[in-house]
This record gives sequence, C-alpha cells and structure tokens, in this order.
Amino acid sequence: MKRAKLLHNTSAGKEDHGADDLIEEIRSNGFECSYSSTKKKELKKLDEDFDFLVAAGGDGTVRKITRYLLKREQIEKPWPVALLPLGTANNIAKTLGLEGDTSHLVHGWHNAKLQPFDVGDVFHNKNEVGFFLESFGFGIFPRLMKEMNKETIDESASADEKITLALKVLYRIICSYKPKYCKVIADGKDFSGKFLMMEVMNSKSIGPNLLIAPNADPGDGEFELVFIPEEKREDLAAYVQHRMDGREMNFEFPVVQAKDISLAWNGTDVHMDDELIKLKKSNQVYIHPRSGLLEFMVPKT
Repeated sequence: MKRAKLLHNTSAGKEDHGADDLIEEIRSNGFECSYSSTKKKELKKLDEDFDFLVAAGGDGTVRKITRYLLKREQIEKPWPVALLPLGTANNIAKTLGLEGDTSHLVHGWHNAKLQPFDVGDVFHNKNEVGFFLESFGFGIFPRLMKEMNKETIDESASADEKITLALKVLYRIICSYKPKYCKVIADGKDFSGKFLMMEVMNSKSIGPNLLIAPNADPGDGEFELVFIPEEKREDLAAYVQHRMDGREMNFEFPVVQAKDISLAWNGTDVHMDDELIKLKKSNQVYIHPRSGLLEFMVPKT
C-alpha cells in the first residue's frame, strides 16, 4: 500500500474539504495517509516515510511546498506531488489537465503518470531573487495584483465570484494602462519593444484563469514569452469582456519560445507568480528553467 503525506492549506476549499474529509477520502481509496498543514514549522518536520506528497490547496500552496523542496539536498529522496486543487484559480492544476472532484482525482492516483514541471529561476545582479512556477512578468498583471490588494473581498464569496471581480478590475486597467518599453533578449534574439504586458509563461494560464499560453508545456525546459503591444489593447479588452460574460474567445497573443531570457522593463509593476517584487538599482533580470525538481502525479485518461 502506497503511503501519502497530505499537506493541507486549511484556509482553502469548502467545508467538505476539511482535514478529516480529505484523509478519509485518501484512505478509502487504498492509500495510507499522514497529515500536516502547510504551516512553515510543520513543513520543516517532514520525514521520508512516505511515497508521495499531496498538495491540497491552490497555486500558492504548491508554491509554498516547492519552496521547501528547493531547500532540500539533491541527494535526498525525491517525492512526486499529487495535487488536489482547492484554490480560487488553480492555474497549475488546469495546466496539468487535472479536472473532476476530489474523489475522482484521488482514485486516479493508482494509475497516474509522472509529469515533469520546470521551475523558473530569476536572477538580478547575479543574485538569485526567487523562482516561479506559473509566470514572471511586467505591466498589466502585476498592476492587477496591486489593485486587488485594495479591494474588499467577501471571504464567503465563491471562486467564480472572486474571479469575476478580478476580471472587472483587470478590464478597467487594460483600458487605461500606458505601454512601457521592455528590452527582451531571448536565446540571443532581440524582441524588445513597448508593451502593455509581457509575461514569461511556464503554465498555460495566470491570474483569473487568463489562458494566454495555451500551448505551454511546463516540462519541456522552455518558456513561452507572451507580448501584448498597444495594438492588441482592444483585443485583450474584448477577451476579458467575453470572460466576464461567461463566454470563451480565441485570442492569439504574440508568443516566442525560449530557454535563456534577459529582461529589462521601464516600470515598477513586476511579479513572480502571486508575489509582487521590487528590484533595486535596475529592473534587469535573467531567467533560466530548472528541470528535475518537480513531478506531478497526473491520472491517465
């Protein structure tokens, strides 16, 4: 019997996704299960007496667990990660094609394949400033993050209601945001220009499920650079409006695939996944993929 270590964000999900319910679901599907919350002190106490980790939460939960895994020695036993998406956006789960309820996902672990998932390392002035799983970027999206921090959000609101609110705020930003110059060197080629938004994507979607890199493969050792220039403003606004109306719309964004990336942005709006960051002296960063750290258990279809 395989042994699972459940790492649970207790503030994520609905009432039927409490610790006892999740443990019972995992055990009833034929797995041994031990439990820890995702609090830092509990992550530090992890031993190696299990076969895989279970990340129960949203994208932020996966990021927190990844931060812990990054600190482990390479010679230590690697753990594949099974994901139970209980967050608001769940962009990582959507990128992996994880759909269905908790029971369906847990049952699928018996015949799951391992999907590699790259980590994006970010360097500034030769110093590593952090990592990303979903995206790193400038412009409209980090501005959205700043504006959402000012919003009063009802804790009882559903995930769909929270996403709709974010889309409304995003639409307002798109209509007024001034493009900024970004110097972009990707695998030795120059793609510099003025953009409303520039994202280095590892996942297919970001934020309120904005599907801006539908062909992204998070395990291929490359990123997808998505550029939104001034001439795409109306198209981007129309795409977001369709999303607010509950309709899908195909929107082709300029995309470049690359591995080694240098960026310098004339602005202050910068993010790394769900974290806003500030860079001193200059905004120039260097980005490289790191492979072999993360593997997710994805049920075979």
